[in-house]
Amino acid sequence: MRTLVRGGTVVTAVDTYEGDVWIDGEKIVAITLPGLPGAMSGREPERTIDARGKYVMPGGIDAHTHLDMPGSGTVSADDFESGTLAAAHGGTTTIVDFPTQTKGRSLREALDTWHAKAEGKTAIDHGFHMIVTDVNPSTLDEMGALVREGITSFKLFMAYPNVLYIDDGQIFRAMQRARDLGAMICMHAENGLALDVLVEQAIARGETAPKYHSITRPQIAEAEATHRALALAEMAGAPVYIVHLSASRALEQVVEARDRGLPAYAETCPQYLFCSIDDLDREGFEGAKYVCTPPLRPREMQDDLWRGLRTNDLQVVSTDHCPYCFKGQKDRGRDAFTKIPNGMPGIETRLLLLWDGGVRAGRISMNRFVEITSTAPAKIFGLFPRKGTIAPGADADLIVWDPDKELELSQANLHMRVDYSPYEGRVVKGAPTHVLSRGEVVIEHGKHVAKKGRGAFLRRDTVR
Repeated sequence: MRTLVRGGTVVTAVDTYEGDVWIDGEKIVAITLPGLPGAMSGREPERTIDARGKYVMPGGIDAHTHLDMPGSGTVSADDFESGTLAAAHGGTTTIVDFPTQTKGRSLREALDTWHAKAEGKTAIDHGFHMIVTDVNPSTLDEMGALVREGITSFKLFMAYPNVLYIDDGQIFRAMQRARDLGAMICMHAENGLALDVLVEQAIARGETAPKYHSITRPQIAEAEATHRALALAEMAGAPVYIVHLSASRALEQVVEARDRGLPAYAETCPQYLFCSIDDLDREGFEGAKYVCTPPLRPREMQDDLWRGLRTNDLQVVSTDHCPYCFKGQKDRGRDAFTKIPNGMPGIETRLLLLWDGGVRAGRISMNRFVEITSTAPAKIFGLFPRKGTIAPGADADLIVWDPDKELELSQANLHMRVDYSPYEGRVVKGAPTHVLSRGEVVIEHGKHVAKKGRGAFLRRDTVR
């Protein structure tokens, strides 16, 4: 279909201007001055979207989601159908999810399993990172095969001993292999061995409430592991991406590494910008809704994270969307915080919160909003310039954004398959009226209008 998005203010990571965006099929073919005819060689658009008084921005890229993810004896509440539909409602047009290797099994088996989970279900496009839990000669060989298939990033864990944890030697070997392949290593940086001791001691003292999830995971454990991950990457000569950074002292490690010119990148998540340890201490068992890892930190650390986003010491805001219902999942941990499944919902609310609490609050500019939610993850993870920008030849992944549209972030109004919202009752200003994925209108005025399962798998480029 030939589509014209007319009369809006185009906002990219570097530019803001009035313009018409012309789409032919899945691609942007031209951007013209408002009202200028003929961008499609005389062919009239079959559909025109009136964007006057609104912003036209690249669709969001959420580089960190966990859909249909087994863990803690259960499975995350959103599968690839419900999760990508919720993402689209919030203005996200691409996600990158995490197949997880089972210890002792192959990477191929994990990848095939996740392809089957996603096949025919996604409302938007998706790519995959690969979680590696067993680094051995066979795994290192498989990494090359996966990179050739467009899986160009691998996630490693310093946390969760006996489950996901791998030691420094394995991490170093994987980083060397990633360097040779032009791949990216994503690191969950917490000192898991020490944290398990703190958790064990807290439970022995009878400290079982949700707030102790944060108290037993102090920021120094994240800072130490971040430093160690950066040091290993420097030794290996490999780029590294620190996922879900939550703490001021961990950010200091990234700043120091980047100031020395190392290819070090980091993301934070909305929960660390808008929630705090105070939420874990809510009356009754309500704090269980806010159990995620790394944990929520003291509120004063939020200023450091916002400053990191402004100064590009933090490059990306992803969600780590790993939702569990309060009833039937989170409430399994009423007698001990260790039994509460770790994770929070956020795939739908990321852009809404960052616009309202970031752009409207004067913390970041519109261009920086586009950079941290779309352009930077596209560049870091091998999707740019196909994704993450508005330019001729790029996929027509667009959001038409109404800065005056108000929306209450209530579980009743959202589309994630979870029985609560961490931001229940908060009214945000600024939301999409239209969401386009590869030229097709997916969301129009809050309604899903596209065929189910139309999303495509994305083969990503290396980071050379």
